[in-house]
Amino acid sequence: MTDWNIPFKLYIDSCGDGLGETLHQVQIIDDKPGEGPVCYFLRQIKPKEAIYGARKMECLFLVWALEKLHYYLYESVFEVMTYFNSVKSLLNMKIPNRNMLRWQIAILEYRGNMTIVHKEGNIPKNSYELSRLALENTPDNPAYVS
Repeated sequence: MTDWNIPFKLYIDSCGDGLGETLHQVQIIDDKPGEGPVCYFLRQIKPKEAIYGARKMECLFLVWALEKLHYYLYESVFEVMTYFNSVKSLLNMKIPNRNMLRWQIAILEYRGNMTIVHKEGNIPKNSYELSRLALENTPDNPAYVS
């Protein structure tokens, strides 16, 4: 059960095939507090996104994740857990290109409640596995992007 008073953790990962995200929250599991999943999303990357480098892909993915999880994350406190430092740098770019500027603007509404945690060398296993199992980008996929 989701508790709106407890902060969320958003784990994100991308690879050459897809994007994977998991939203977690501290929950009582077997009478002990532990981190448990709230929801999962994954999708294949579009052909035009396949040319993006890792840095741009992670930034794109954060924006996509925030759009998909707006219901949970808007006005909620949460941490974004990623092993790419580029997600942090997106917020601080002085002269972003057109895509990055659009993404900066999309992220602004979450800025006061969102903390980006760079997990160096620590790949978030749940989102890592999801990004490699990405579903086809079709209207049947709930994470469909047109």
